[in-house]
Amino acid sequence: MTDQPPPPPAVPPGFGPPPPSFAPGQAPYVQGPPQPPAPGPEFLAVDKHNSVVVDVSGVAFEMYDITVEFPWPEIRSVHYKASPNGKALMVAVVHVDGRVYECVVNAKPRELLQGWFAQLAWVLGYYRPTG
Repeated sequence: MTDQPPPPPAVPPGFGPPPPSFAPGQAPYVQGPPQPPAPGPEFLAVDKHNSVVVDVSGVAFEMYDITVEFPWPEIRSVHYKASPNGKALMVAVVHVDGRVYECVVNAKPRELLQGWFAQLAWVLGYYRPTG
């Protein structure tokens, strides 16, 4: 009998020393920086002083150079209608805490309003489907 140590046990795949191509200090799986959300449809209504934007981020109102942004997680609902005289788009955002914010954008020519309604309905349906 010889006094030799027993052979080392077989190492299951995935265990043991790193392969020769592995450089110290280099992670074998590197995750890159977070990527922005995939682009989706956008809605934009704008006049001389005001604008409404609906996109992947949420809803934004600009009124006389003041911008207010509402990310989707902060929005309970979005409502829109024509102004009483039929010349403007009225959009309201209901915040999750119940506060309501409104923006009015004049439609010139007036026929633009119907196009805005169709596009806004489609974009809101994309981001906030009902049912």
